[in-house]
Amino acid sequence: MKIVLFQPQIPQNTGNIVRTCAVTGNSLILVRPLGFSTSSRMLKRAGLDYWEGVDVSYLEDLFSYLSNLSVPFYFFSSHAEKFYTEPEYTAQDHLIFGSETCGLPPQFREKWPERFFKIPMKAESRCLNLSNAASIVIYEAWKKFDFEQF
Repeated sequence: MKIVLFQPQIPQNTGNIVRTCAVTGNSLILVRPLGFSTSSRMLKRAGLDYWEGVDVSYLEDLFSYLSNLSVPFYFFSSHAEKFYTEPEYTAQDHLIFGSETCGLPPQFREKWPERFFKIPMKAESRCLNLSNAASIVIYEAWKKFDFEQF
């Protein structure tokens, strides 16, 4: 699977997601602009020595990329109606998470509303930490494969 972070702002979150990708065998796509440098000491510290072992790529335009993608992709948002446990995940999926400060732009929901899912939280909660949300979804998807390597 590919984990996609749309314009992440906090290097520690991205570093933690790099580590999760390393231990689960997933690739990572970072959509620019980023709120930090990927050579940042904080980012490398959060990702420890896992940064080197993860296939990391960068995108400038996620909307165009997804419009031409021929594999399943899903967005995760606290504003979605359906639960993250509903998709029939595949090894080719792209799991997309919004920025910590701004989430995902409305254009994605307008074009692909059926691909939005949420992690349940108690009422009036704002949102989960990005790296925690990504971990929850990654492990749910991986569970569908009985935790076999892709």
